[in-house]
Amino acid sequence: MKLSYSMAMGAAAALAAPAFAADATLKLELPQLSVAEYHKPYVAVWVEKASDQGFASNVALWYDLKKRDNGGAKWLKDMRTWWRKSGRELQTPIDGVTAATRAPGEHVIGLSAAKGLAALPPGNYQLVVEAARENGGREVVRLPFDWPVKAPQTAKAQGEHELGAVALELKP
Repeated sequence: MKLSYSMAMGAAAALAAPAFAADATLKLELPQLSVAEYHKPYVAVWVEKASDQGFASNVALWYDLKKRDNGGAKWLKDMRTWWRKSGRELQTPIDGVTAATRAPGEHVIGLSAAKGLAALPPGNYQLVVEAARENGGREVVRLPFDWPVKAPQTAKAQGEHELGAVALELKP
């Protein structure tokens, strides 16, 4: 009786576990711009449902964390798309999501540990990347993907000014 109970509990735990066994990586390039006054961009990365662009989960948020009294947060609304979808309702910084701004260059975000991805129900989604820069522009790119990952997937986009190459790689 004990053996069957523990086997049943193990099976239930396995079924309750998230279906997140995928290796997920986002590579994004922040281009070096030749401008008189360069400021590192604020960047937001989140997941939307492909069908209606409804918000699903925050993945990364880069902004100026060192300003006194969380002063950098007041500029988050310059990332207008993210702000309307999720940002205005959040208390920043977001544990496990928020980090400091990044310098120009290629950056890699390992998404395998992202809590928001693990909780996604099966379906079609978009990973959205938005960048906004003080005294600069704003840009949004979308990368489609299917969840859960059953076969390797790659999605690429090319920004025009605030973002360079952006690539999402998913492997089961």
